[in-house]
This record gives sequence, structure tokens and C-alpha cells, in this order.
Amino acid sequence: MPSSELQTVSSFVEGAPPGELADVIADIKTLTSPDVVAQLGPAFQKYNEEQFATVKLPGGSQHVLVTPYNSLGDGRYYDVESSSSFAFDHITQKASATQTHVLESNHLDLVKSLLKSLSTYVQEHYPNASHGVYPTEGDSKIAIVLVANKYSPNNFWNGRWRSAYTFSPSASSLAGTIKADVHYYEDGNVRLLTDKPVSLSIPSTSAAAIIKEIAGAEKKCQDELNKGFNHLSEGAFKGLRRQLPITRQKIEWDKIAGYRLGQDIGGASSRR
Repeated sequence: MPSSELQTVSSFVEGAPPGELADVIADIKTLTSPDVVAQLGPAFQKYNEEQFATVKLPGGSQHVLVTPYNSLGDGRYYDVESSSSFAFDHITQKASATQTHVLESNHLDLVKSLLKSLSTYVQEHYPNASHGVYPTEGDSKIAIVLVANKYSPNNFWNGRWRSAYTFSPSASSLAGTIKADVHYYEDGNVRLLTDKPVSLSIPSTSAAAIIKEIAGAEKKCQDELNKGFNHLSEGAFKGLRRQLPITRQKIEWDKIAGYRLGQDIGGASSRR
């Protein structure tokens, strides 16, 4: 396949809505050929890492994350909580070849404390979420990652919440982004994509203080989303619909069975 066409197909993968990657792959095979999928390795890797893909390790019960922060290179990733590393197939989204992995970091105690506090926060506020904490940027900072997925294909919608923060122990600062991605596709195709930057000064370098600031930022983001939805419902969406029918008269719904379509509703009877 020419590079320009491969780039176009790759963009389909990278833009796949939450929980619908398999559908996108099936469409790609239908529109092109099954052999094309094997050429999309970089696109799958970019998608999985950016979307914080989750996977169960062989013999494991908990989902672990696939992100740029816990990549070991050559398709391997590590999980701090289980002290293991694993190979990840970006096309099939399956994990294999699990090995022991001992994390070495000058901030190991803080990483483990953050994991514990983050786990408690996630269990209280997210019904289905995975999280991770990893040293990053040459062990000078700590990445805190959270992803929550909710899929309802029978009701034609899927959604994903992603938040990623970088904490600097030396500057006691936290920076990151909160992203929400919701796709609704019953009799249409509507997608919500939000991206909210976060920048905070942390009064204490304790894990509890850091997670408290994250909880506050995410609650504020949720409140702003709710206000935005209400504004759309009462404002923009309401403006798309006529307040009255084209006759400028309200329909008496309790008498709807007695209307003669095209005469009473259209006003024809009044013109006789």
C-alpha cells in the first residue's frame, strides 16, 4: 500500500472511538484487504499508549495499563503493583511473556504510597477504572495515570475518561490533562471530546495531599461538564427546534385522534 494511503488508514485507527477499535479494524479489512492490518503496527501502538489500553496478565485478575510512561521498549511494559513486566501485542491487545520486574527509583516509597492512595480514590469514584504510578523523565518526576471505560454498544454509546499527571517532587507541582471521550451513534454520529489542562501547586509532597488535589481537579472538571450539558440542553439544542409548529398554533394532544391530517393541522378546514 502506498505511504499516503497507509497514513490515511492509520488515522482511522488512531481516531477510533472508545471500545470500537475492533469495529474499525473490521471496516479496514472490508474496505482494503486483511493484509493491510499487519502494516499498521505503529498506529496501533500509538492508539493503545495514548488511550491507556488495559489488559489482564496471563493468570492475573486485575487489569494493568499500557502507556508511554511504563514502556520498556520493544513492545514490553511493566506494572509496579505486581512487580512484573510483559509483552503486549498491539494488534490483538493481548499480553504474554510475563517476567519479574523490580522497580528501581529514588522515589520508590512515594510511588508506592501514591499507588495506595490512588487505588482508594479510584474505588470510591469510578465503577470501572485502572490506574498506575510510574517514575518518568529520568526519575526526576512521577507520572500518575487513570483510565475509566464504560461501554454500552446495545444502547449505541461508549465512553472513556483519561487523566494523566506529572508530579515534580523538587518543585512540589502537578501538571497534566483530563480527557473525556464519548461516542453516541444511534440514528446519527455524535462524539464529545474534551481536553482540560491541569496545573497545581501541592502544599505537601505526601501521597494523600497529591491525590486530594487530583480529586479536587477532577470534581471541578466533572461539574463544568455537567454545566455545559445543561447549557446545551437549554440553549443550543433547544434553539434547533421550533417552539411552535409551522401553523404557529399549539397542538392539543388530547384531541390528536380527532384531527384530520392535512386539514385541521394544516389549516385547510379553516379556509373553506
